[in-house]
Amino acid sequence: MDLWRLNIFRKVIEHKSFSKAADVIHLSQPTISSHIKSLEEHYGCRLIDRLEKKAVPTKAGELLYYHAGRLLAMHEETEAAMADFHGKISGKLVIGGSTIPAGYIFPEIIGKFIERYPEVKISLVAGDTKETINRILSSELELAIVGAKTNDKRIYQKKIIDDEMKLIVPAKHRWAEKNSINLKSLIQEPFIIRESGSGTLSSIQKSLSQKGLESSSFNVIAELGSTEAIIQGIKYGIGVSILSTIAVADDLKTGILKALTIRNLNLNREFYLTMHKDRSTSPLGKAFIDFIEKSILNP
Repeated sequence: MDLWRLNIFRKVIEHKSFSKAADVIHLSQPTISSHIKSLEEHYGCRLIDRLEKKAVPTKAGELLYYHAGRLLAMHEETEAAMADFHGKISGKLVIGGSTIPAGYIFPEIIGKFIERYPEVKISLVAGDTKETINRILSSELELAIVGAKTNDKRIYQKKIIDDEMKLIVPAKHRWAEKNSINLKSLIQEPFIIRESGSGTLSSIQKSLSQKGLESSSFNVIAELGSTEAIIQGIKYGIGVSILSTIAVADDLKTGILKALTIRNLNLNREFYLTMHKDRSTSPLGKAFIDFIEKSILNP
């Protein structure tokens, strides 16, 4: 089976659209449709339904999506292994990151890695912790960095970064000149929260549970889908929130935002290098992991 057609099929499913997949792959929509039709003829069944203007996989399509991911991952591993045989670090590596790693940790690491190994191409897929781990399990990603532990026994995780979360408020907030605030006062303040599935929310909930509280104890004024959206919400006075200081480092330096500790609430957490326990790491993946560990653990 043509791996290129399988790649096209997966793009259509991932973007839920023939036209969006066409834009990403730089092909015309009729060409995309033709490739999907060829796959359906090959397997003798319908693979994609168009429901409410969305491309949705059939049961057969879901099965093919999973196995196509494994085939494409094996192809990348093979390419990297052969390059390694010739003493070269090259090929394509598909990695993932939850919000903070993808937006604030990985970019610098990837830039330095590619500078050292210019023949490498890296694809970074961002998503919340739950999504990212599921993508590792489905072989879409070789490795990732996420902000929460998982109980899934198929996953291997190693602590790689210590993180500190704090209460983040705008510079004009009445608490901006304080160094800390008590939890009782915070519970009454308009609060912006992350969506379910994020490592940030999971860490907050874990810390609150130690005090016999839940995230629902807050005066939640808005639930937003990304850290960046929450940062903008804080700046525009929607409310305050608990965020990683890594994510707001630049705004803290310029004084646009202020960070406060919450008294008697432990908000320290870790980020974890995350991989499938039973999947062999490609030579390129091993080189990247080694580079991460040297950059972060032994800078």
